[in-house]
Order: sequence, then structure tokens, then C-alpha cells
Amino acid sequence: MDIAVDLGRFPRVPASVLERAVRHTLRAEGVEEGEVSVALIDDAAIRALNRDHFGHDGPTDILAFALHGTGEPLLGDLYLGVAQARRQAAEEGIDEIEELVRLAVHGTLHVLGWDHPQDGDARMECPMWVRQETLVAEVMHQD
Repeated sequence: MDIAVDLGRFPRVPASVLERAVRHTLRAEGVEEGEVSVALIDDAAIRALNRDHFGHDGPTDILAFALHGTGEPLLGDLYLGVAQARRQAAEEGIDEIEELVRLAVHGTLHVLGWDHPQDGDARMECPMWVRQETLVAEVMHQD
């Protein structure tokens, strides 16, 4: 598997942890071949991507693009909105790195075809959210 992490304007974020999160998610889902790029971007950049690709005019935490077709090796791009992730981590009272890991796992699951309801109240009952939190816990407890 080829996993590339572009820290952009956020050089203090540990790229190895994000790479580990993506790699662990792929392996846990039975994927041995593929390529995923992860780019850390600011509010302005993720807002523009969100508007241009999804019609939502505002920053978000993660955008995931599956670029492979059926039967092709996995290929995907993840864009992590670092400022939004930091805000969410502060609101939840969790470590920023844990939230970035959560978003990397979440985006990777989307690239793999997982989806979830948009209703925030249904999150904890959704199989994708349950799977995500299991994977986040595994990544955060790896040595």
C-alpha cells in the first residue's frame, strides 16, 4: 500500500500517525493493495473544495474522494480540515491527534465505500460510526 501524507502548513502534525491510521483501516478492511493520499489543509482550502464538489459553502472536517472504479485497485484522496478538527477536538475535550486519526479513519472508510446518515442523532447506531470508533481505539492504542 502506498500512503502519502502532505502536512502542508501543519508540519507539527505527526504524519506517521495519520499514515498508520489509514494503513490500519485498509488492512482491517482486507485491503492489501492501493494508494491513498492525505492532505492537511486550512479552512479556506477545505471550504473551497466543499463548495466546488459538494455545493456546501463552509469549512468541514474531512473530504474523501474514491478515485477507483469497480474491480480496480483502491485509489483515494483525503483532505483533512485541520482548523475544523482542532475546533471539534476542543469541543469534545479530546486530543487533537485523536481527532485527526478519527478523521483519517472516517475518510478512509468513505473511500472504501462506507456511508452514514447525515442525521447526527443516528451516528452511534450507524455501522460506519461503530466501525470507525473501533478502528480509532485500535490505532490510538498501538505502540
